[in-house]
Amino acid sequence: MKGFVLGGVSSGVGKTVATLSIMQALEDAGHAVQPAKAGPDFIDPSHHEAIAGRPSRTLDLWLEGADGLRRNLQRGAGDICVVEGVMGLYDGDGSSTAMVAEALDLPVVLVVDAKAGMESVAATALGFREYADAIGRDIDVAGVVAQRAHGGRHEQGIRDALPDSLEYFGRIPPSSDLEIPDRHLGLEMGDEAALPREALADAAESLRADRLAAVASEPRAPETPIKPAELVDTTVAVASDAAFCFRYPATIERFRERADLVTFSPLAGDSVPECDAVYLPGGYPELHAAELEATGTLADLGERAAEGLPVLGECGGLMAMTQSLTTAEGETSEMAGILPADVTMCDRYQALDHVELEAIEGTLTAAAGETIRGHEFHYSSADVDGDARFAFETVRGDGIDGDHDGLTEYDSLGTYVHVHPESGAFDRFLERAGR
Repeated sequence: MKGFVLGGVSSGVGKTVATLSIMQALEDAGHAVQPAKAGPDFIDPSHHEAIAGRPSRTLDLWLEGADGLRRNLQRGAGDICVVEGVMGLYDGDGSSTAMVAEALDLPVVLVVDAKAGMESVAATALGFREYADAIGRDIDVAGVVAQRAHGGRHEQGIRDALPDSLEYFGRIPPSSDLEIPDRHLGLEMGDEAALPREALADAAESLRADRLAAVASEPRAPETPIKPAELVDTTVAVASDAAFCFRYPATIERFRERADLVTFSPLAGDSVPECDAVYLPGGYPELHAAELEATGTLADLGERAAEGLPVLGECGGLMAMTQSLTTAEGETSEMAGILPADVTMCDRYQALDHVELEAIEGTLTAAAGETIRGHEFHYSSADVDGDARFAFETVRGDGIDGDHDGLTEYDSLGTYVHVHPESGAFDRFLERAGR
């Protein structure tokens, strides 16, 4: 499988729309596309899957390490991988788009906003290409896709201005149909606000699918290949619905490779399945707090946790494990009552960063003294009871109180941090549950 990386000149330049349009163009040209996302995001990949029909691979150096990142991509399918970047090409100290492209040895196609420029598009792209040499990074900026560019004289002006070292891969025409609505955690999910296929097909006609396919190259292979998974005699139940929708495909794959997996919907009022452990992914419990209280599933989960059932919650999962959740509108709903804390939604985000945690003592996802890396992005704050026990000290990041993360009670753990299976955290979770 060959691939290339779509890097932006900045956040908000329209990388996601460009990615979806390019995937549509390649699909229309007969290619099987494997989508991927640089960085820890959950929302953009949901849009990728809506178009490509296969899960998007998460590629983050901080979360996975260089070799883990390569293994994760190797698990994909199709003949061309399109990697959507994060922020601007060079932005981010933990895992920038440029760092991901370099680790995979893939060329970069630069998305440039051409709404009010022609020659300046070429100057911007040339600057991004030459900056790689200036900072000593081995990155090949192969050419540009002109976002919000009209045809005719506008398009021709951009093409004429580009130097021979930069190829023109086409344009994304300005269109109100090519806009994904926002909400407080970013864009809406792909199953909520998928872009119209007709609009993407129109945009695809302005892209040079043949040239995009030709520029793709083979990614660097991992030094340590994928090994057969060792089975664990355990069943893990995963919450899966609109309130718990932030999970990496690789996490679900790891569960299925090593254990038996069942899913349930707290929103639908499903009973907690017979299982050895429960995983509550992140998502939007704050948008469904009253319904979650009313169905009674979380209350049932709280009783099971008190009896010793291990429950692991990440971000939204942590919120659902607490005593109560108060929305930004001031409405309070009871949650599972597993963890001694109350959560309140805030008007702006409370944390956004790559994170490193050190385990104070052995817990569901790490041995004592072990460090794990993850990512935090949340709009809520947790008011923790005085007798609460923390599982981790924060080496980097904010965590729950600035110095700690991971509330633990019974044999359960709730954390604001999302981790990737390449961290080893989910393997330890399964092995603990299988004892």
